[in-house]
Amino acid sequence: MSFEVPDELRYLESHEWTTVDEDSVRVGISDFAQDELGDVVFVELPDAGDEVEAGETFGVVESIKAVSDVYAPVSGEVLAVNEDLFDRPELVNEDPYGDGWMIEVAPIDGVGYDELLDADEYDAQIA
Repeated sequence: MSFEVPDELRYLESHEWTTVDEDSVRVGISDFAQDELGDVVFVELPDAGDEVEAGETFGVVESIKAVSDVYAPVSGEVLAVNEDLFDRPELVNEDPYGDGWMIEVAPIDGVGYDELLDADEYDAQIA
């Protein structure tokens, strides 16, 4: 089975994706991760204004199969939370790279893109 791995995104080994937009970083979970979880039924996310730490848990995704932690790719302040996920957690399954995004963060000391996997590296990891 092949999974969508957009070239313009960067990835964590723990299956989160990230994209940079001006001063913020948007984060979600990959197509592979949502497929492994199965039908997502609940998402727990931080509040806007909360601080997240790179490599640390910022939220939880609960599916019919499992409960999984979600990890921050960068340290910083949460600027926005995708509140649509509270009423429609299935967006994570339906559109993991679009409407299923989770948080936006203002990174404290830039984005450590060098430490993140590019699309080819991530694709090789999940193959």
